Amino acid sequence: MALGKTTELKIQTPEGVEFSLPLAGPVTRCAAWAFDLAMVVVLFQIISTVLQVLAIISGDMAMALSIGLQFVVMIGYGIFFEWLWKGQTIGKRIMKLQVIDERGMTLKLNQIVLRNLFRVVDSLPVFYLVGGLSCLLSSRAQRLGDLAAGTLVVRRKEIAEPELDELLGDEVNSFREFPRLEAQLRQRVSAEEVRLAVDAVLRRNELESKSRLSVYKEIADFFRDKVEFPEEVTHGLSDEQYVRNVVATLFERKMKI
Repeated sequence: MALGKTTELKIQTPEGVEFSLPLAGPVTRCAAWAFDLAMVVVLFQIISTVLQVLAIISGDMAMALSIGLQFVVMIGYGIFFEWLWKGQTIGKRIMKLQVIDERGMTLKLNQIVLRNLFRVVDSLPVFYLVGGLSCLLSSRAQRLGDLAAGTLVVRRKEIAEPELDELLGDEVNSFREFPRLEAQLRQRVSAEEVRLAVDAVLRRNELESKSRLSVYKEIADFFRDKVEFPEEVTHGLSDEQYVRNVVATLFERKMKI
């Protein structure tokens, strides 16, 4: 077994703020794969039914097309859903797993394509034996596809709803005037991105003044790219207050129910 096996991915910003994500183990990854395999089998059955019609015309053509389509579905299934759902397939969603870049950066399409192409190798000789052994021996539970693409599979954390009154005090959230934009913001952020904003507010006093300004600017710019609020409510708003407004927006709806 690999020495120094870790259970968490720790990401540290240049300003010294550290975030951690729990790594997915071989068992949960295998369970997610089983769900995905079931979906692929269903797709194969649909393809087989369609090709039965073609087989009446040309059996050889139907056979060649079947082999080609099976490969495309097996590899394309993972690429399609991991790109569409930012690192998740149906199985990973059920098991609350997600593929991310091993450095904590944005997952790129070429990484998704590469890790899925390596499934051909990881699945050898049968039942993902190579990939399973790689996960067991790797210190961060990576199969060969993950090692080649520089990716990791993590367990998505459930974000506990913070006590807004204690966290934000009596501050007025100026974003509240634009409920449609608030709804868009809630739809466009992931659980990890929510955690980033909440941690920034919770750890405010742990940072030096200069680092605090840099951290809040980086996070505020990130959320500004998600949804653009009118200048009338953002003009003169500090980066820290912008992030605090974001936190209030992400949780206020639940508080009102």
